[in-house]
Amino acid sequence: MATVEEHPATNGTATAAEDIAVENPATGEVIAHVPNMTAEQVAELARAARAAQPAWEALGFEGRGRILRRAQKWVVDNSERVIETIVSETGKAYEDALLAEVMYGANAFGFWAKNAPGFLADERIKSASPLLKGKKLVLRRRPLGVVGVIGPWNYPLTNSFGDAIPALAAGNAVILKPSEITPLTSLLLADALRECGLPDGVFAVATGLGATGAALVDEVDMIMFTGSTATGQKVMAKAAETVTPVSLELGGKDPMVVLADADLERAANHAVYYSMFNAGQTCVSIERVYVEAPVYDEFVAKVTDKARALRNDRSAGPGTTEVGSMTFAPQVDIVERHVRDAVDKGARVIVGGERGHDGQSGYWFEPTVLVDVDHTMDCMREETFGPTLPIMKVPDAEEAIRLANDSPYGLGAAVFSKDVARGEAVARRIEAGAVCVNDALVNYSALELPMGGAKTSGIGSRHGADGIRKYTQQQALLVSRLHPKKDIHMYPYSAKMTGRLGKLVRLLYGRGKRD
Repeated sequence: MATVEEHPATNGTATAAEDIAVENPATGEVIAHVPNMTAEQVAELARAARAAQPAWEALGFEGRGRILRRAQKWVVDNSERVIETIVSETGKAYEDALLAEVMYGANAFGFWAKNAPGFLADERIKSASPLLKGKKLVLRRRPLGVVGVIGPWNYPLTNSFGDAIPALAAGNAVILKPSEITPLTSLLLADALRECGLPDGVFAVATGLGATGAALVDEVDMIMFTGSTATGQKVMAKAAETVTPVSLELGGKDPMVVLADADLERAANHAVYYSMFNAGQTCVSIERVYVEAPVYDEFVAKVTDKARALRNDRSAGPGTTEVGSMTFAPQVDIVERHVRDAVDKGARVIVGGERGHDGQSGYWFEPTVLVDVDHTMDCMREETFGPTLPIMKVPDAEEAIRLANDSPYGLGAAVFSKDVARGEAVARRIEAGAVCVNDALVNYSALELPMGGAKTSGIGSRHGADGIRKYTQQQALLVSRLHPKKDIHMYPYSAKMTGRLGKLVRLLYGRGKRD
């Protein structure tokens, strides 16, 4: 995923030393300016967060949950306002903002309010050691303190603000550094939290360029970063200077495998939808498809018809377009380069293939389907992050699995087969953090299910128990209740007692079959 940490603001420079221009990518119009915060300003936010965090933690799960549930209602009641803000700064279609942002945010507030107490409850541990009989062993989790979230530009609510919600539910204060390309949604949600009663200092938004994000790493107790693998490596290196823990969701090149016995209508619908959704700017987009030879032609025909019917226009409200503009100008260049590279190496464009939008300003690229592709082409090897769908014919499932795994990435994948057992068997052999069978990407809606990458696609996960536990420090407690004044193994040593201890070792661990 291309991220803001690698590039300047969309218009190349800030309008003044302290300001960043925010553009509507569908039109190129400047719609707002936000501060380019300095390291000193970030440090001040961190000081305020540290001062506010203990009282926030002391509210407990019930007190914090009340505020999160109010925020859930706020998002629902103000959904049109949220959608308008998201569309204005991302260029995505209305439905993209509704389905993948507003619905996610509303779900997340309620989910973490409800499940944080269970996920973070004290755990009683049993030990097999006879020396620990009668002692209480407890694993507890406490908030880290101040969590920093560095978000991407493609999902300013889901993948920026959304990571802040479980961190808050765990009792942390949070400083969010959104993309300078799409900061307005985070600022809107910060206002919403204040309206819902969140204490001052507990949540703050640090707008700015890459230097602002680097400063944030220095000030917090943990960093959650979503973005490219290259930038994630820089975040890790920076965090290593202060031994600050990190959780990373990085790039992806998600494969889709269509087996010969698949429901081709369903597979084609999923291939088109989940490659073009949000103009293909989703970490877990379908970015390459492998189709068994017997059904390849039929599958391609279905995809072609569906892709040609897509409307690629500026969103004017519900039901007006399927594929909006892209969000970030340099990303359009990458998409164009991948298409040109594929054509130069023998691929054919059967739908779309061109940038621009009827002479209008903005960052547009046509929904594009490529065939006759192979792994010599950038579109099959590098993350494209745009509205393209390259489709490759393979002789069998074994070759599909081999090619799906022939990537440094391992974020998500999808397998289609009417034989569900066979589909699951193939899914289990794909090297990815999440694989859907006869579906794609919808696993992200299951907040109970961890979502994280394999290989260079990330470290750690969001969602599930680990999605909130990562924002805590575990503490092991051993409490001795009934005990003598001196345990038998303590000084002074004696040959008699040592002999008894040796017999105990043999009694406990020296018996039983070994082969």
